[in-house]
Amino acid sequence: MFSSVVIGLASTAPAYSLAATLGLIVAGVGLQAPIVTMLAFVPMLLIAYAYRELNASNADCGTAFTWATRAFGPRTGWMGGWGLIVADILVLANLAEIAGIYGFRLVGLDGLAGSRLWTTVAGIVWIVVLTAVCYIGIEISAALQRWLLCVEVAVLVLFAVTALVRVYTSAPPTAIHISASWFDPFQVSSAKALTSGLLVAVFIYWGWDTAVTVNEETVDSTRIPGRAAVISTVLLLVTYALVSTSAQAFAGIGSSGIGLGNTGNSGDVLSGLGDAVFGSHGPGLVFSRLLILMVLTSALASTQTTILPLARTVFSMAVHKALPARFARVHRRFLTPTWSTVGMGALSIAVMLLLSSFSRNFLADSVESVGLAIAFYYGLTGFACLWYHRRVLTRSAGDLLCKGVLPGLGGLLMLALFLYAAFGVYADPGYGATVVDLPLIGPTGGVTVVGLGALLLGFVLMLVITREHTTALKLQRSLLPHRLPPHTAVQAASRYLPADNGSGVGGDWFDVIPLSGTRVGLVVGDVVGHGLRAAATMGRLRTGVRVLARLDLAPDELLARLADLVEQTAHERPPGHSGRGRHADEARGVTCLYAVYDPVSGQCSLARAGRSPLAVVPPDTGVADYPELPPGPPLGGTGPPYQSTELRLAPGSLLAFFTDGLFQAADGPEAGPGLLARALADHRESLEALCDRAVATLLPGPVDEDATLLLVRTRLLDRNRLAQWELAADPAAVASVRNTVGKQLGDWGLDDLVFTTELIVTELVTNAIRYVGGPIQVRLIRTEPISGFAGGTLICEVSDTGHTAPNLRHAASEDEGGRGLYIIAQMTHQWGTRYTPTGKIIWTEQPLPPPDSP
Repeated sequence: MFSSVVIGLASTAPAYSLAATLGLIVAGVGLQAPIVTMLAFVPMLLIAYAYRELNASNADCGTAFTWATRAFGPRTGWMGGWGLIVADILVLANLAEIAGIYGFRLVGLDGLAGSRLWTTVAGIVWIVVLTAVCYIGIEISAALQRWLLCVEVAVLVLFAVTALVRVYTSAPPTAIHISASWFDPFQVSSAKALTSGLLVAVFIYWGWDTAVTVNEETVDSTRIPGRAAVISTVLLLVTYALVSTSAQAFAGIGSSGIGLGNTGNSGDVLSGLGDAVFGSHGPGLVFSRLLILMVLTSALASTQTTILPLARTVFSMAVHKALPARFARVHRRFLTPTWSTVGMGALSIAVMLLLSSFSRNFLADSVESVGLAIAFYYGLTGFACLWYHRRVLTRSAGDLLCKGVLPGLGGLLMLALFLYAAFGVYADPGYGATVVDLPLIGPTGGVTVVGLGALLLGFVLMLVITREHTTALKLQRSLLPHRLPPHTAVQAASRYLPADNGSGVGGDWFDVIPLSGTRVGLVVGDVVGHGLRAAATMGRLRTGVRVLARLDLAPDELLARLADLVEQTAHERPPGHSGRGRHADEARGVTCLYAVYDPVSGQCSLARAGRSPLAVVPPDTGVADYPELPPGPPLGGTGPPYQSTELRLAPGSLLAFFTDGLFQAADGPEAGPGLLARALADHRESLEALCDRAVATLLPGPVDEDATLLLVRTRLLDRNRLAQWELAADPAAVASVRNTVGKQLGDWGLDDLVFTTELIVTELVTNAIRYVGGPIQVRLIRTEPISGFAGGTLICEVSDTGHTAPNLRHAASEDEGGRGLYIIAQMTHQWGTRYTPTGKIIWTEQPLPPPDSP
């Protein structure tokens, strides 16, 4: 906790921030500078709560990129990460230059401190040294920060106490006594002046979130970093309130001498006050040097702690494939991001050289533009916390306040500051040190140009870098069912949640496949890997399952054929291709659960490849059960052959098919099934409501891998819609069954279908008698129209003990036979053959006439 708070405090560079901004705040709001400094604490505290809650839910390098991605999608998340990168790189260039200047001042080389060349060289050296410290390890970084911060805080406190004592004992001519009006924001001259002061004051609090970005290197990563962030902001409030009040009381707000309103000292008010507060002889000279050392250590501490979140943000983005994968490498010994740390250090040096080559004025404006990037990604994080936890806000008053109200208010405040700063303050050509003449817009302040330009550059890069993720997501969703078709056998509802990170779109799929005889095929599968290849593999396998399912294969046989398809695809790979590593076929290792439910018998036949569990909720108990299914190897793997098992399901049973991703947020492998069982306890609710509850319970926020849930409620066919007869292999039975079928259709009110159905039955039964023999069974099934969809069907099935299916062919004019099946195919909607353990069934389907037809 101590180290996390130290890193959070050091990242804000309290001494440097006060030295560089206190004069600007006074210039804007006058004597109300202390209260404005304190008011800027409010939005930071609100955003700190957002960081705390998001970190407790998912500690992923504590980055706005990760959290915004999970809340709003990969593109928004990418821009959040880019905002932090822009802010850190721009401020690094300025911090390094400040460290170079104060390093020379500390040793009395004031001439070199005024040289742009030598301060740039010294800044580069400091970046290299501190990047190496960050590279070696977080523990060394934290230890160094403890020493640097202790020196900084000790000198700040000494400065504040000494200044206050002198104000009330041996006051200088500029001194003024502390007044209650200093802490009244309503005495600021105008709302614009107040807002301008807040914009500057917000900058001095920026950086505490570093304590969260190193959360995965912190003990108890879900609790300590979030608390350290809040504690850091509170300690900063105390420090800034004390120093700003004492400095203003000692120096006043005059525009000459040591007055805080003197524009000549606005870039560094503390150095000018050092000699006045401590004196320039004896111990005072030592303390003045300590004040310079304090600003130097503050700049160095902030430089180092800026490299930390920058490297870890880039690392997180690379892990999620939002940046090149090499930035995700970790040093085996030091356990720190290698390319991310070194690469960002090198990029900071390049930006520093680029900005310095223009002018110091341009560098100064680039630093002020950091405020836009800060407000952007802080505000985005506040909104992400609110949206991310939206499903649990009503759980308790604490959740509503800490996860919703406070972060939401923080996001709104940051949004208001961003818009006002970008278009109301910084865009003024008279603001800042540079002006840019933009086409169609005209002269614009350099601060707005640099700040918004950097964010727009990130938008362009985002479109290029996230293109694969977007394409993969579109492909994945185009290959999944857009809606589940209504079916006589079951009710169904589904949820598919693609992974939120840049690499996450993968190969989960589900399907509800109508089969002959009112049966239905149910499937859920999970492809290994992510990206376009996994999505394409999913499409290939889903198509294979649908084709094989239409052949009416048993579940175990279907999986065996699907495994053959995977092997065949693997053999078709280019010669010399190992099939391993990043280019391995994603179809290998696929898990899949395939089931066939028959509403006539209530039997469900299942087989699985890999670890694919199933939850069954009986209608009488409402208690979820996870039946033991025969094991089977993943597709493309080796192991025992696939086996089918039979389950007898009562009408109204609830089946839950899902992939492993549904349990990814559960605490341990045993917790997931229990959470799902509780979510499905009220099983009589609508399937859509049950899906929503299950997803909200098991995946309240982001997902690191695809998650799929398919809920099915079974039906049992009404016996009044079924008729069947057993026949002997006697030609005389043809006429008898034909008459019986006609009478049954008359009883059902389907007189319009009598002629065609009698013809179908006559042809199929005659063929069975002629080519197979007995026994023969005829079955009629009438399905009713489903509300809101097309009408029902009449199914005619003729089964025998033969295993040879008839072939549809075009009979020649001189042929005596071969026209029967052709005529049947023309008179029916569809027909086919399926095999059973005792023979085969030839079936046909005819659409029922509309109810209002004559």
